[in-house]
Amino acid sequence: MGKKTQAERVLEYIKRFGSITTLEAFRDLGVTRLSARIFELRNKGLNIDSTSVTSKNRYGETCTYAKYFLKGE
Repeated sequence: MGKKTQAERVLEYIKRFGSITTLEAFRDLGVTRLSARIFELRNKGLNIDSTSVTSKNRYGETCTYAKYFLKGE
């Protein structure tokens, strides 16, 4: 089998860890455009949902980001 696409690696990550965020995609997979990979996976018929997560950044400011997961899993 040939080299895996970024979308395939993102899907494997979600299946293994249950979800993925932009930071995890960049840090663990080298994927810089996670939302584009999620768009590709959704277009292939995968039921990927997201939820908004709010936390503090290193400066104590509130920030919100998406956490993607397979719906029904």
